[in-house]
Amino acid sequence: MTTEHHKNIATFIHLSTFSRFLIPFGNFIGPIVLWITNKDKSDFVDKHGKQAINFQISILLYALIIGTISIPFFIFKVFNGIDFIDFNGFYDFHINIVRPSPLLYITGGIGIIAFLGFLIELALIVKASISARDGKDYNYPLTINFLK
Repeated sequence: MTTEHHKNIATFIHLSTFSRFLIPFGNFIGPIVLWITNKDKSDFVDKHGKQAINFQISILLYALIIGTISIPFFIFKVFNGIDFIDFNGFYDFHINIVRPSPLLYITGGIGIIAFLGFLIELALIVKASISARDGKDYNYPLTINFLK
């Protein structure tokens, strides 16, 4: 049977991922510490802990993939020269807005996708926390199950 204490622990496991805004890698440290110390007390806590950790690892993997895809665009831009900013020293500096590079649109699009992914991640964490508080199981979408 799932008690209020177990529901609260599962909720805090999900919410502890927000500690990344204060502590580097807090989104991994917080859930792992809470899960390891409480996984033997309840199957409910164990399931929610695994889900939270799997989701954070999956998000890291997806961010690395997006970052790896975007690296060639930055390298091409650096070696090709910056064609919308002309910097010839501090005495002759101007910005040419007339002809931006297509790579600017591609990297901007990747940036927008990354920002939308961040907002979706925050919404999913809140949804999982609410489900844990209500005593319901929650499975994050697009999560790779590293811990089973």
